[in-house]
Amino acid sequence: MPNKIDSNATGLAIAEELSLKVLPGTGGADAVWYDQEPNGYPSFGGELSMVVRSPINASRQDQKGTATGNTANGGFTADFTKSNMKRLLQGFFFADGRELASTQPLNGAAVVLTSAVAIDKSYNAAAGLGVFAANDLILVSGFVNALNNGLKNVVTVAAGKITVAETTVDEATAPSGSRIEKVGYKLAAGDAGIVVSSGIPSISVTAGDFTTMPGMFPGNWVFIGGDVAANRFANNVGFARIATVAAKSLTFDDTTFTPVTEAGTGKTINLYMGSVVRNEKLASLIKRRSYQLERRLGMGATATQAEYVVGAVPNQFTLNIPKVDKLTCDMSFVGCDTEYRTGEAGDTVKPGIHVVGTGESAYNTSSDVYRIKMSILNAGTSTPSPLFGYVDGASIAIDNGVTPDTAVGVFGAFDLTTGNFKVSGSITAFFSTVSAVQAVRKNSDVGVSVISAAKNAGFVFDIPLVGLGGGMVNVEKDKAIQIPLTAAGAENKNGYTMLSVIYSYLPTVAMPTF
Repeated sequence: MPNKIDSNATGLAIAEELSLKVLPGTGGADAVWYDQEPNGYPSFGGELSMVVRSPINASRQDQKGTATGNTANGGFTADFTKSNMKRLLQGFFFADGRELASTQPLNGAAVVLTSAVAIDKSYNAAAGLGVFAANDLILVSGFVNALNNGLKNVVTVAAGKITVAETTVDEATAPSGSRIEKVGYKLAAGDAGIVVSSGIPSISVTAGDFTTMPGMFPGNWVFIGGDVAANRFANNVGFARIATVAAKSLTFDDTTFTPVTEAGTGKTINLYMGSVVRNEKLASLIKRRSYQLERRLGMGATATQAEYVVGAVPNQFTLNIPKVDKLTCDMSFVGCDTEYRTGEAGDTVKPGIHVVGTGESAYNTSSDVYRIKMSILNAGTSTPSPLFGYVDGASIAIDNGVTPDTAVGVFGAFDLTTGNFKVSGSITAFFSTVSAVQAVRKNSDVGVSVISAAKNAGFVFDIPLVGLGGGMVNVEKDKAIQIPLTAAGAENKNGYTMLSVIYSYLPTVAMPTF
């Protein structure tokens, strides 16, 4: 057997359970293990609790005790990338993602693409493509030929065929990893305009109908505008949060641009959207997920050994936003028990399919942060004044209050109980005015959002309603004055505390500029 195992020989994968402590399929054969790319493990594995015998005796010696329980935890840190958190965030939010149409959805059956055809500019499958519609903006990926990948405009749709406006190249057999995702909508030519009334902007249409477009609901964020001038307004370009939805109009209560009334004559406006996960109000939409975490520990005597945290429920998630660095996230799971495999015959690692890690670039905090904003809510404008200009560092955290349930006759936990869905944040800002201090003293209604974008993708984390704490101005010699603030999220008027949007595609015009 080896004398030691190097940490670089380890690996981490996560599989969703069918029910608590049970993987799908006979013996877990149908489990899908998603490989992770951890930076480290603050807490991982089981910690045994012991009791000893301490009888009254002349020698004053304890007698050997016994193990009475096992506290199981799975904690790790990772970089935040384009898509590596999309699936796991469902667990931390206790909800299914509100996903646009995809041939590889998070929670549904995959549609197997069969080919791409040049003559009619089409993508083909046996069935299942009817979830898309004409004028959808789609992102195609995974094909061998680059011309078959990228942003496409849908022209026609049938159950087994999508035709697009762009050129395609013949690929008689679509690769197994090929996929199509809806990433937005193309409004009809000359149909959309912006109206600003009492400080609140709306986008209106004549021929279109927003109520028939999936993803249009209050609280969701859209990006208005495409890279071609004909696909965007002259002035109203940027991210916007939906306040209300009607057949012929969307109103916005938060925008990254200063809105002005604009006709949009001759413009074919693009709207880009993403996959949304938020904590849900309705009991029917609240879903507790449990997982098994597999940490492979290198080769044992002859085969791979591993440890497992089983019956693991997502507990805490923290998005870290340090300066001059990269975005990272800390995740912790509370488990029911731990298991171990030597890798030898009869004690091998668990079966299932392994999906390799994304290998994507991390977002950096210097050039990939589009906006961090904290402002007092103002019903008379979509661009309330920010409480600060620049940030020295920030974080956003979720805490589900998961605790293990133990009982007589059970080693480990038989179940887990959850507390309130708590959202918090901390920001150390560069002081410029006393507005932030006043907001703390007045217990003002405040909103916090983080928007980041890079390489034609991006995300939003939005806490629409928070109460502020902290606010003690920090003055040090020869340094810029700073003000640390804490934020406690609360349920907002739309019935949630925090919402995240992960965009598989954003136009280049949505990338931060410096």
